[in-house]
Amino acid sequence: MTDRRVYLDHAATTRLLPAAAQAWAAAAAQVGNPSSLHTSGRRARRLVEESRESIAEDLGVRPSEVVFTSGGTEADNLAVKGFAWLGDPLGRQGSRRRILASPIEHHAVLDAVLWLQEQGQPVEWIPVDALGRVDLDYLQQHLDSDVALCTVMWANNEVGTVQPVADIAAACREAGVPFHSDAVQALGALPLDLTLPGLTSVALSGHKIGAPVGVGALILDRDAALVPLQHGGGQEREVRSGTVDAASIAAFAVAVHEAVTEQVVSAAHMAMLRDRLIEGITGLAPDAVVNGDLVDRLPGNVHVTFPGCEGDALLMLLDAAGVECSTGSACTSGIPEPSHVLIAMGVDPRTARGSLRFSLSRNSTDADVDRVLEVLPAVLDRAARASSPRLRSRV
Repeated sequence: MTDRRVYLDHAATTRLLPAAAQAWAAAAAQVGNPSSLHTSGRRARRLVEESRESIAEDLGVRPSEVVFTSGGTEADNLAVKGFAWLGDPLGRQGSRRRILASPIEHHAVLDAVLWLQEQGQPVEWIPVDALGRVDLDYLQQHLDSDVALCTVMWANNEVGTVQPVADIAAACREAGVPFHSDAVQALGALPLDLTLPGLTSVALSGHKIGAPVGVGALILDRDAALVPLQHGGGQEREVRSGTVDAASIAAFAVAVHEAVTEQVVSAAHMAMLRDRLIEGITGLAPDAVVNGDLVDRLPGNVHVTFPGCEGDALLMLLDAAGVECSTGSACTSGIPEPSHVLIAMGVDPRTARGSLRFSLSRNSTDADVDRVLEVLPAVLDRAARASSPRLRSRV
């Protein structure tokens, strides 16, 4: 074990920005429910609305279109279920029932869609190619009057592929279908135009950009309606009831501002490090496969499959060497499963299990990349030995 730690799992969560922490602490020191009418309540409400206006200005949307949530997962669920229920899952005459979704969505969307499917909602899965790009022709051919929602993420959280969101939005607009996009990984990494005609809602998360865990937003078109997940005080346009967290929202506004204003510089820095890391990895392991689109890709994403190795073994060996990243697989009830993203892209399950994701941030350094490339040869050698069937049979 080493004391020198290299954190390259920023797609999972990233460091709290000092300015965001200061904004949170200042707001948390004050008492007051934003729904209360007394002085303390009005002060808390003013902080929330000033934060909403700041976020709206940074994102180029109207303040009324910023609906605060507890994070990206709630924002995705609110959109997916809200639009589906608005379309009437009972299937009465004239209702919209079908959902069009990509099979490489984050589980916040994927599992919500699967749950609706279990309840009887028809679902059409939009095929993706070997790079993780959705089939636009298929999508356009299946958009019609009985579609309740189309949902395709802006950029994939595992392999980093960026989708043609403008084209999808245009197709949905022409068909009159609500279009939701999970942009959790895209905010701060890509230039986002949230005013695209046909883009109905977008999910954002705070802790991916330096805000605290537990705050996010659904950017919801001012003319769009959806069925709320929960009922209560009618806060947030009556689609997200519950006392709003003024302190976290204030911190979120600070993080959004920094993410947007620093996006160009940050993206260039991350892309430089990403390309260095990809070049170094493929130089050390010529049989390694870089997954995802190499051109339309998140600037901080490096997703690699190492044939003959198990991702979990690679992960733990790298962690012991002081490098923290993630695997390309999910774990359900303690049973390792290959990545649903890679499976949808046509990768066989056995190969898919040998994948790692390194995700960089604006704070990542050349030294971080150097450390990965320094320890990787020994890690790959040990992982290959551990994955050898003959060696395993002796254990």
